[in-house]
Order: sequence, then structure tokens, then C-alpha cells
Amino acid sequence: MSNLDLRPAPGVCGGTGRTGPVRDVQPGKQVPLGESTVVRRLLPNLGRRMVGAWCFVDHYGPDDIVAEPGMQVPPHPHMGLQTVTWLHQGEVLHRDSLGSLQTVRPRELGLMTSGRAIAHSEESPHGHGPFLHGAQLWVALPDAHRDAAPAFAHHTDLPVIEGGGGLSATVLLGELAGATSPGATYSPLVGADLTLAAGTDTRLPVDPDFEYAALTISGESEVDGVRLGPGALLYLGCGRGELPLRADCDSSLLLLGGEPFEERIVMWWNFVGRSQADIEEARSAWTSGSRFGTVQGYDGDRLAAPALPPGALKPRGRER
Repeated sequence: MSNLDLRPAPGVCGGTGRTGPVRDVQPGKQVPLGESTVVRRLLPNLGRRMVGAWCFVDHYGPDDIVAEPGMQVPPHPHMGLQTVTWLHQGEVLHRDSLGSLQTVRPRELGLMTSGRAIAHSEESPHGHGPFLHGAQLWVALPDAHRDAAPAFAHHTDLPVIEGGGGLSATVLLGELAGATSPGATYSPLVGADLTLAAGTDTRLPVDPDFEYAALTISGESEVDGVRLGPGALLYLGCGRGELPLRADCDSSLLLLGGEPFEERIVMWWNFVGRSQADIEEARSAWTSGSRFGTVQGYDGDRLAAPALPPGALKPRGRER
């Protein structure tokens, strides 16, 4: 998924430091995406830029798209990151400059590793279902892997943990409670979709060295005593060995975590680099039609890169 903001704010993220357990609710903001989709952008937000290596989180829907084109994101570039497509309803047709053509459906993992450079498009396919509901997430690649060869993977068989007490967890990326996703990762992290049946009251084992955040996809749940409805991100910090979870109604939430990302990164538009020069070089390559390749088969023009900000891209740390 692309950041379609014509004036994307620059951000330098990363840096050392761990917090203890906290309960910091951070609201998202409404952002238009393509022709007919509005997303709730939960990360980066006014208070935090990253959770582990997770650096971007959009939650969208459920949207009634019976009479709408649904998601229509033209070809655009990425570098230095992975994109994670996760759906609860609907379908997303992925095309990329490697020649990949794949429809991603609910509870399937679409994982694109940009490495040095890739381009892709995302759209609701012809004859799409009536609703679209899901999340798009980015993971920053550490310096040792940010120039890796680009790749796309589609995983339909993900591990599911039956935690007892009404909890079921699908592991998207990384490892949780002894279950490991087949998706490739390049830093210690976890992403899991937690389903809580009405009446759930349980505790989920987590890694005390990881920092965590939770966002509700549907319903309303209680995470470590904090009531959480759709549209907000609960940052939990580090230092927990288990996470209390409760729900009075059927609910679903995403749990994101990882070791605090110690590298300082610059994130602008759809690029993750280490310096302003990295960003300038990537923008120039996309504008000139080099490096990122061509997405074949998309019916429309590719996205033009927005103008760079007038000021220098300066380090600001992991928190705003």
C-alpha cells in the first residue's frame, strides 16, 4: 500500500532505549487512499513512529464497496521495508515489478520485501465482494538487509494458537507462544491477529524484551485493563511476561511487537532510508523510470512522487 499524501512528513526514526510497561492510547487519523477508500492511519502518529520494526499501520473498513471500485492504488515504489497485507473481508489483487500477480484473501498473508527497490499496485479485483476490511502494515528492514533482493510471498497456511479462555491467535509474522509464521523476517518481531470470543478473560504469554502495541480491528476488547475500540492504537511498552485480555463481545485485534529498533531511519513517502541522500536518490530513480522496474497489467498511470520538503530531513528519534 502507498502513502498517497502529496506532502508526506519526513521522519527519522529508530534509536536505542526501552520503556517499561505503559498504557498509552494514541488516536489515528483519517487519510484518503485512492479513489474510494479512507483509512485510519495508526502508525506513525502524533506520539510514536515505530513499535519494534513496525513503522506504518493503516486500518480500513469495514467499507461497503458494492457500488464502488474499492481499493485502487496505482503502481508506486518501495525501498528498505516489507509490506504486510492482512484482510478480514474482501480481496486485494497484488501486482509487482517482479511479475507477481496474486489475489490475497481474508486470513492470508501477502508479504512483499522491497529490499533495494520494487514497485507494486493494489486493487480490488473485478467482481469483488461487497465489503473491504483489513490492515496494511510496513516493517523497516535493518541496515544489513535493506539492499536485499526484492521478493513477494503469499502464505495461506499460518499457525493458529488456541490459547484457552476464548482466545485464538493467528501468527502473521515472527513467533508467539511457540508458534512461528512462515513469513520471512529480518529482525526480532511478531505480528498476530487475536480473536476474542464474548466472555474471554485470559492472559497471553509475551516476550518481556519486546515492546508491543494493540489495535482493535472489530468489536471492543480490554487489553491490560484498557478498553479499546476500533480507531486507536494502544502502546504497551516493554517488560511484560503476559498480556491480560478480556472481551464482553466477539472481538478481533492486532498485536504488534518487536525488539526496540535501534537503527535511525528516515521514512518519507514510500521509502525507508538512512539519510536524506538515500531518499533523494530513490525519488530521482522513480521519477526517471529506473531501478524500480515496471508493473505490468494495471489499467492506469503510476503514481508520481511528491516534491521533497524544503528543509533537511533531520533525526527526531523513535518518539515524536
